[in-house]
Amino acid sequence: MKDIDQTKIIKVSNTRYRESFHIQTNGGWLNDPNGLCYYKGYYHVFYQFHPYSSQWGPMHWGHVRSKDLVHWKQLPVALVPGDAEDTGGCFSGSAIVKDNRLFLIYTGHHYYDDGDQDHFWENQNIAYSDDGINFTKYDGNPVIEAPEDNSQDFRDPKVWEFDGQYYLVLGSRSKDDNRGRILLYQSADLLHWDYRGVIAKSTGEDTEGFMWECPDFFRINGRDIIACSPMGIKASGHKYLNLNQNGAFIGQLNYQTATFEHGGFNELDSGHNFYAAQSFLTPDGRQIQFGWFSSFDQPMPEQADGWAGALTLPRELILKDNQLGAIPAKEVKLLRNKQLLNSAQLINGDQSLAITDPQHTEWHVVVPVTNENDEFTWQLSDGRHNLISLTYTKASGELTVHQHGQATNRYAQISQVDQLDLRIFVDTSSAEFFINNGAATFSERYYTTEKVTPHLVSNHSLPVNVTVYSLKG
Repeated sequence: MKDIDQTKIIKVSNTRYRESFHIQTNGGWLNDPNGLCYYKGYYHVFYQFHPYSSQWGPMHWGHVRSKDLVHWKQLPVALVPGDAEDTGGCFSGSAIVKDNRLFLIYTGHHYYDDGDQDHFWENQNIAYSDDGINFTKYDGNPVIEAPEDNSQDFRDPKVWEFDGQYYLVLGSRSKDDNRGRILLYQSADLLHWDYRGVIAKSTGEDTEGFMWECPDFFRINGRDIIACSPMGIKASGHKYLNLNQNGAFIGQLNYQTATFEHGGFNELDSGHNFYAAQSFLTPDGRQIQFGWFSSFDQPMPEQADGWAGALTLPRELILKDNQLGAIPAKEVKLLRNKQLLNSAQLINGDQSLAITDPQHTEWHVVVPVTNENDEFTWQLSDGRHNLISLTYTKASGELTVHQHGQATNRYAQISQVDQLDLRIFVDTSSAEFFINNGAATFSERYYTTEKVTPHLVSNHSLPVNVTVYSLKG
């Protein structure tokens, strides 16, 4: 495997937007989480990484590990592109442990020799490690090449074991009708793969997208779930407002017939900045997910400081009433430094709170909303702008999130509940909202160098219980 060029690595030049307790690079570009796993006593997270600039570039695999899922140590770059199997980049993939060896399966990206970055082909490759730090690319790469009816889009393998066999799903785009789809492969040894066929396909470019990236496969409460990131879905009312979406299909995979019976596509996170999520099964049986704080069509001010991008906090996926939701992983409590506030307050109008360092806090806010006209807002402002706010309107049963600098808000429908239960995590340049124990989530970025003040706002007198902790990464 080629070596990284240490002389070209970019470093952070200004820490004004640096996160305190989210995964980020020491310098350079970050996007999709990859290779989530537990191996030899550590949680491992890899990520798409360009070490030589704060712009997207030839993808490497950055690497961090942790004993507790929240305190992370940067490790050497795991995969460097430029070998025959990945001349244009080591794109996204996943990890699995077999015979005490850690295997990564990833997409090799290749450009045709015509100078067109949108003209490429892709294949699937293996790398392995016996220490979880140093990786060797398999001599027999590539292990999977695209079927004849596939377009150039053929990437992001997610691998798992079932009943003594290995399986993986791949994100795909059909050549004939230009629709996103999921392909299934099977192997006895991780190195030799048989194509089982298409197990799910978009209903149409506008309705479900022309390409399904970053597929994930997992099982919760006896249901099989395929999560993916469709490209090209058209906005519909208050849904599908991001450039690209992230969501899931709930169903059942028949391994014998290679068919996946499933319901409709539903978004996993309603925020402005969530994409390419991947999950893994922890040793204690939880399905833990990380996502990328995406920013496809908006500036990323930290790029001027030599870095770009971060991953969300770990979140536990839960399935209730045939709805997939997320709650903060229990380990995030380890970030708590001290309790800053624990009080019951009567909020009427706009009330600011005197909180020390509100940009590194966890909030638990409980509000009864029993009247038809109740409306409640949690807000972070810097004196000039409403940086981030979340509003619940009882009459419509809708949550609205505003992010300063974005042309449109984001929304989630949770119906007319009688109590609002918010858990909010605020870092230097991000905020994550978890509403009513899995009913909705929003992942957001924000940027300011001014003093920040939190506000609680109601349209009439409401009793609010507020607990705030300072967080330290």
